[in-house]
Amino acid sequence: MNRPFTTGDRMWVDADARAEIQDGSAMIRLRANTSVAVLNLDDSITQLQLTQGALNVRVHHLAPGQMFEVDTPNLAFTMRHSGDFRIAVDPDGNLTEVTVRKGQGEITGEGADYLVDAQQSYRFSGSDLRLYEFFNAPRLDEFDQWALQRDRAFDASESARFVSPDVIGYQDLDANGNWRFDETYGNVWVPYRVDADWAPYRDGHWSWIDPWGWTWVDSAPWGFAVSHYGRWAHIGRNWCWVPGPMQSAAFYAPALVVFVGGDHFLLDMTNGNVGGIGWFALGPHEVYQPAYSVSHRYFDNINRSNTVIHDRVINPAHNVTELDYANRRVPGAIVAVPKNAFVQSQSVFGARVRLNHDQFDRALQVAVAPVAPTEQSVRGAARPHVRPPQRIFERPVVAATEPPVAHDGFAVQRQQLNLHPGKPLDDAARSALRPLSAVAPQNVVKVLGPRDPVSPTQALPSPSASPPSAETGLRNRPVGNQERREPPVSVPQPAPPSARQWMPPPAAVPTVTTPIERDNRQQPMHLFRQPEPESPVALPHSAQPQMQRVPASSAVPPLVVPVPQVPTEHRAEPPRAQRPESAASKPHDVEHGRDVPRREEDRRNGRN
Repeated sequence: MNRPFTTGDRMWVDADARAEIQDGSAMIRLRANTSVAVLNLDDSITQLQLTQGALNVRVHHLAPGQMFEVDTPNLAFTMRHSGDFRIAVDPDGNLTEVTVRKGQGEITGEGADYLVDAQQSYRFSGSDLRLYEFFNAPRLDEFDQWALQRDRAFDASESARFVSPDVIGYQDLDANGNWRFDETYGNVWVPYRVDADWAPYRDGHWSWIDPWGWTWVDSAPWGFAVSHYGRWAHIGRNWCWVPGPMQSAAFYAPALVVFVGGDHFLLDMTNGNVGGIGWFALGPHEVYQPAYSVSHRYFDNINRSNTVIHDRVINPAHNVTELDYANRRVPGAIVAVPKNAFVQSQSVFGARVRLNHDQFDRALQVAVAPVAPTEQSVRGAARPHVRPPQRIFERPVVAATEPPVAHDGFAVQRQQLNLHPGKPLDDAARSALRPLSAVAPQNVVKVLGPRDPVSPTQALPSPSASPPSAETGLRNRPVGNQERREPPVSVPQPAPPSARQWMPPPAAVPTVTTPIERDNRQQPMHLFRQPEPESPVALPHSAQPQMQRVPASSAVPPLVVPVPQVPTEHRAEPPRAQRPESAASKPHDVEHGRDVPRREEDRRNGRN
């Protein structure tokens, strides 16, 4: 829970589970037995690969130039306007079902583009879009009702009055704390039900997430927003979270802390002294120093968007060792663990060690945690109980937009990361490693050719009296609601979606894909809580489709582009029987999924 997602990550939602991912202004809900991969994620595009299962997507706002695309084995679906959408792909990957409840979407296939308006539902077989079926929008099932309840809670959030709308996860603050006014800092948030010795960044674990490096993953249901945005202040006897300016676009940070360590920082353990690593939360007006390489513009944005900086110019080269941080002097503010617990992503709550005065005095302030990651740092300490079938992730999809080449995985980077412990690789170092990644597993994405953006739209082919296909049962025309389980109802049939014809593809021109600059990387998506068990719900067709999304097509002729998959798999496990609520389990069904930090102009908002 609360793990930031970024380009290359993939997720499997197991049986009797649900998941929710927040991606900026979009909420993505995943039904049980659903497989999703992130093909591309930055400030201008969210491109998901759906190979099995169902997605319920609510897009609150699409800024000019922004795209939200879902690629499936049959088609690519692009959301043209904000609204509510449902995409499903059957377990065999033969059928894709698209329902637009609000808004408008565009379906792209090898043979045509179709516009789908509100209150329309279509089922497609094959990637040329010739075989399709129109049916009335299905009634809300249990999964849809759950998503609707989550949307209502989001819309009614009290915290929206106090934070920038770009802050991921702010709605979780409503039920877990209260807002107060402080004369010094303005509106601040104070958490409920925390221990007397509680301090920020104490309940959770550290994970190595590329490209930001060491990233804090909080265990509290409300821990995402307060860990990656704003600052913490100790007022009276309470820790208070101080959000950044409401008028600023929030930038995601992996952890707003200062690390303490050094060769002489040892912790007293029962088996003797061991090397340790510690940290404490930054206070208001204090400057955050990223461990990853950034431009001066990004450095300025990530600080001014998360706190009030009085200095007219912020110096990126300030020496954290010599600064006097306010929270360092607060008793219990420094949290420390042995280095092996830190690097193995173990729970900080159980591994933390109290510091005595000598240890406190020897704690050297550093901007980078001087610890090299391991495979467990990337995958986490938890072990999956069941692995999804590998064939689901390897299923090819159709895309309207060409995704970027995935970055090299941890195995390729490991040797270089050991040379500079705690420091992520910069773009130059990544480019030097790229030839070594040819053996990485591949996601096959078939990118469609260019379309004429100004060609007039035309109606779908006229209804055909030909019998349904023996394989799919679909006709080359709309067929009403014959296959719905409820009795047929006589209603006017909506007009079929309009089609946009292909233009002759231009001569093949080699395209060059430049890697996304580190300063332009988007914020991470944030994964939220785990939902209650859910029984499978049959779809209108005999084969139960699952939803997928497809990226927009690139301006090149039809092309098969292999995209390396990420080695990590994130799973939403089914809830265990009568498992008590604890600080380690989020109260939301895997809800925050889109906190993928962005670089420079791409906001580091983190996609929950």
